[in-house]
Amino acid sequence: MDSLTIGVIGIIALVVLVFLGMRVYLAAALVGTLGLVSMIGWESGLGMAGSIPHSKGTSYSLSVLPMFILIGYLAFHAGITEALFDAGRKWLGWLPGGLAVATVVAATGFAAVSGASTATAAVFARIAIPDMLKSGYSPKLAAGVVAAGGTLAALIPPSAILVLYAIIVEQSVGALLVAGFLPGIVTALVYMAIIVVMVAIKPELGKPIRGFTWKERTKSLPGTFPTVLVIVIIFTAMYEGWATPTEAGALGAGVIFVVALTKGMRTKQLNDALMETAKLTVMIFSIIWGVLVFVRFLGFAGLPDAFARWIVALPVEPIWILIGILIFYVILGMFMDAIGMLMLTLPVVYPAVTALGYDPIWFGIIAVKMAEVCLITPPIGLNCFVVNGVRPDIPLNDVFKGIAPFFIAEVIVIAILVSFPEIVTFLPHLMNMK
Repeated sequence: MDSLTIGVIGIIALVVLVFLGMRVYLAAALVGTLGLVSMIGWESGLGMAGSIPHSKGTSYSLSVLPMFILIGYLAFHAGITEALFDAGRKWLGWLPGGLAVATVVAATGFAAVSGASTATAAVFARIAIPDMLKSGYSPKLAAGVVAAGGTLAALIPPSAILVLYAIIVEQSVGALLVAGFLPGIVTALVYMAIIVVMVAIKPELGKPIRGFTWKERTKSLPGTFPTVLVIVIIFTAMYEGWATPTEAGALGAGVIFVVALTKGMRTKQLNDALMETAKLTVMIFSIIWGVLVFVRFLGFAGLPDAFARWIVALPVEPIWILIGILIFYVILGMFMDAIGMLMLTLPVVYPAVTALGYDPIWFGIIAVKMAEVCLITPPIGLNCFVVNGVRPDIPLNDVFKGIAPFFIAEVIVIAILVSFPEIVTFLPHLMNMK
């Protein structure tokens, strides 16, 4: 049996195992190990598979992940989320759907110190939804905007999933994190525009909140300063080259830690933040190790190169192939989690996309955008389940209905980024010119 056939069998086996319910990292590691053994023998195959966790786990580039994750958990315990939402409702509540708009703004700010989509959705399900429901907002809109707002953490630095993309395809972590900034802002603006237009057409969805004085608005701003400071530290340090992403993440975590202490964070809260950080870090590292074993197997099978050659030889324009890949991601995202979807497809899809001439940094942002879509599409839209878990009084069916306008917003954003790739590549190119 030739190596390409073994590679195809391996991919089919992996898909079957995942759909049967096996964890992605276990399925990838198992198939990858057996595939290597079948091609290069027991001793060499097991030796190669066994060396990957150590060789990749000691990589300096991976150390950025626990730093970014820790920032998010410390920010939660520091009470930064409440301050962001309070400022947003006082400054933007007068707009049609003002509280929903404020939720998007606050989620954007928290995403810039979190990097975890589900954590963002869970936090604002507790903070923003009660306020919106109390003000007479539609439960569908309230739940939908929180689930969608959580996805912003996938793009805006610090983003854990962008780091994973960089590691799998061996691109610059710093360049990818910087590249996600403008697309993240564009996404937030499109979300806000969708809300304003939708509520302007149907005012009963969310009435404006008025009556705040300029003094009250001004007093709400100091609570947002820690978030702004962390954003400036992380972004500027990476953009100017003053610090590596890991060092920038450590600086951000240090700032948030000090803020949390000044806000009265107790030992138990610190322990909880550290334990949650450790648990999530271990989970992500396990996925990386398992997927990299599978990637090594695919490399030996020659499947990525063969698929890239086949894609390039197709008698169609590259844009149609790209659209086909994006549609494939939408369908796959209905049945897989975001990280698993990207980690399992990138080893094959990435070489094909770059062979078509697309910029690897730009495609990273597009791929992560597709992962965002996967977080809100039924039946496995994880953010929707998180919102329903926090607010069981809002049926899951209503959460999915509430997310529909934001799915349209994601399609609009992706179309913008495909039409104007400079939005993604502008800042990384400037960074490389320094």
